[in-house]
Amino acid sequence: MSDLYVSWSEYHQKIEQLAAQIYHSGWEFNQIVCIAKGGLRVGDLLARIYDRPLAILFASSYGGSEGKVRGALTIAAHLTMTTQTLGDRVLLADDLVDSGVSLQQTIHWLQAHHGDQIRELRSAVIWYKASSGIKPDYYVDYLADNPWIHQPFERYEQMNPAKLAETYAPLRTP
Repeated sequence: MSDLYVSWSEYHQKIEQLAAQIYHSGWEFNQIVCIAKGGLRVGDLLARIYDRPLAILFASSYGGSEGKVRGALTIAAHLTMTTQTLGDRVLLADDLVDSGVSLQQTIHWLQAHHGDQIRELRSAVIWYKASSGIKPDYYVDYLADNPWIHQPFERYEQMNPAKLAETYAPLRTP
């Protein structure tokens, strides 16, 4: 198993491929829910492409010094959205499905908290790993060897404001 390194260009192209795949399926949804943090960019771009409202559900299970240690899944108490109610045909977006725990638990959370509003729920990710216990409805790449995926925004997880301040001079205002 080797690691998979993804550039910004590849990352955005994969989201576009995901958007096209959903379109080709003929399924119409009226709400996108993204699982943050990993699904934020995916959900944002799909919301822009499809011109649909975006809701955000924060979930976290990875930590450790390099963010590679899977722990217990924590899901936010509330869904963040600008609409009064959740749509009845929901597309749940994330960047990847690894073990499948986050996706399964998020689906369960949505059904428990908004099941009276949701008539149909489908999932979409960029990467679907063989190690997952759940198959997403839409995905771009199936990864049989379960590589660790290095996404282009990971470098920001190793940054901090003090280090950036060493690189960039303060902006001067007129």
